[in-house]
Amino acid sequence: MALELRHQMKMTQQLVMTPQLQLAIKLLQLSRLELLETVQQELQENPLLEEVLEDEEAKPEVKAEPSDDGLPEVDMEKATVEEDFDWEAYLQEYSSHPPAPSIKEDFDSAPFFENRLVKKPDLFSHLLWQLRLADLTEEEKEIGVHIIGNLNRDGYLRADLEEIAAAEGADIEFIERVLRATQRFDPVGVAARDLKECLLIQAELICPRNELVKTIIEEHLRHLERGDLRAVMSATGSSSKEVEDAVSIIISMEPRPGRNMSSEDVQYISPDIYLHKVDDRFEIVLNEEGMPRLRVSEFYRDALTGRIEVPEATKKYIKKKLKSAAWLIRSIHQRERTIYKVTKAIVRFQREFFEKGVIFLKPLVLRDVAEEVGMHESTISRVTTNKYIHTPQGVFELKYFFNSSVDGTRGDQVSSEAVKAMIREIVASEDNKKPLSDKSIKEELKKREVSIARRTVAKYRESLGILPASKRRWKRGGLGGFKR
Repeated sequence: MALELRHQMKMTQQLVMTPQLQLAIKLLQLSRLELLETVQQELQENPLLEEVLEDEEAKPEVKAEPSDDGLPEVDMEKATVEEDFDWEAYLQEYSSHPPAPSIKEDFDSAPFFENRLVKKPDLFSHLLWQLRLADLTEEEKEIGVHIIGNLNRDGYLRADLEEIAAAEGADIEFIERVLRATQRFDPVGVAARDLKECLLIQAELICPRNELVKTIIEEHLRHLERGDLRAVMSATGSSSKEVEDAVSIIISMEPRPGRNMSSEDVQYISPDIYLHKVDDRFEIVLNEEGMPRLRVSEFYRDALTGRIEVPEATKKYIKKKLKSAAWLIRSIHQRERTIYKVTKAIVRFQREFFEKGVIFLKPLVLRDVAEEVGMHESTISRVTTNKYIHTPQGVFELKYFFNSSVDGTRGDQVSSEAVKAMIREIVASEDNKKPLSDKSIKEELKKREVSIARRTVAKYRESLGILPASKRRWKRGGLGGFKR
């Protein structure tokens, strides 16, 4: 078979993403904290960018045509730099960041800075501190360090005593003696190997003479998980009052003793948007707290306009960095405008939710908002990811307002989140001793004009972290099927 070269014309169409478009998309899907990190990194890497300080004199603002929503219109499709480009006008346009409404922190009411620099003691350090003060030999303390190092975040020992004995070269009896000493540390029940041992340790401290409590823990936990107290009464020969008192003591115990001393820091959400109701209308305010106001350095502007003599190679480098700085400022403007427009559309669709609560949340999909603001669904998805809004009903991710629909008994549509809220409300108001089954919850929802299948009720209940009726009896404690 002969090989030959041949010319052939072919017409194709493909999407070419310019660096400017890639930057705009990247900034659009960043969360507020990620955007702050990106801006700070650009301030370090790009010498043309500088931050406008509050005490500095005002600089010329960005020139842009006002739009319906009060934010400046930014054209993302403008051509980039040419050799004969009007640099002076370009620099004048992007010399400063436009003013935007912001939420300022009241520093007068804020705590002292020294009070913020605190380290929460974790379980490991807390137990080591007690180990150092314990009346143990140095060899026993070494074994204690090994035991404490093998505890999980809930305070349970997740290593076999044989493994510890082999690693330390000690006898099993010696390891067990140190383990029993460690189990007397605070929090009570720590270093247990399973739930039964954890509860027994606590029972020895809370009620050392109550044999019924110990018997239930050792032999009848499975009946307790199901709330079957009759089986416990029959097996132990105790009265109803005695069993109820013993169960009340067990439920008050902590099944995960280490969780209250978790070393994980609480992650606080900083909203991107604030929604305030003023009279009969909602006002949308973008959170600009901590966001640097950017402009191009005057020194480099003078270098490009010829006021300062610089080598041609340096001028070429400045032009390159100028394009990067200008497109960063422009992309940030476009990001703010897009978030504002999408939020405005969501507020229009979900106005009843913001006024009355989650029960009035309406079904909404990305396509509805995309058609409202004239954007693609993928853009709406990027805007609503990791963006949070502070509303009169609480703080929510923008994606929260997009949810599927459930048919109502009158032929209308009900939001799935609204149905979940109804289920949560129904379960919260039930009798603890006679919890409602999924079928009963279905009937209660039907009275509220919501018609769904029993298996759908079970799916929503599980997504809410609500246990089945057989495990919701008595109190919501922390034991097995009882949930705190």
